[in-house]
Amino acid sequence: MKAVLQRSRQGSVSVDDRVIGSVGRGLVVLVGVAPDDGDADAKWLAKKTAELRIFDDGDGKMNLSLLDVGGGALVVSQFTLLADCRKGRRPSFTGAAAPDLGERLVVVYVEALRAAGVEVATGRFGARMLVEIENDGPVTILLDSSDRPGRSGTRAGDGA
Repeated sequence: MKAVLQRSRQGSVSVDDRVIGSVGRGLVVLVGVAPDDGDADAKWLAKKTAELRIFDDGDGKMNLSLLDVGGGALVVSQFTLLADCRKGRRPSFTGAAAPDLGERLVVVYVEALRAAGVEVATGRFGARMLVEIENDGPVTILLDSSDRPGRSGTRAGDGA
């Protein structure tokens, strides 16, 4: 799984011109799922998201986590994070999971964030969404569960 964490002052996601999820101070998280991802990937990614120290402390240093600052997370499924752009001009999305697996693992990720104590809002899986992000910093971090300890093998589209 891949996640793009964007530290935000606020963010929202709309479907059909209606806001369905929003967050104030916290993170807007774009999440993509690969075919070989599983529950362990989703749970590791959620723990990393909640505990990553990317918020400023009183001295302006990134020493605080989402949990430390009591921030929320707006989670939006984003299969295009698994795009393979190595050939031609049109991205290939064969590295993205089938919708049923993608949706299930995004739910596992969201539930694990909530279990950690993070207030979570979400987009709507498979919908055409408008995402608005007021990126704070800007701070944008890419997490990839293939980097987690104990994870073996490579992912389709990784070039390995």
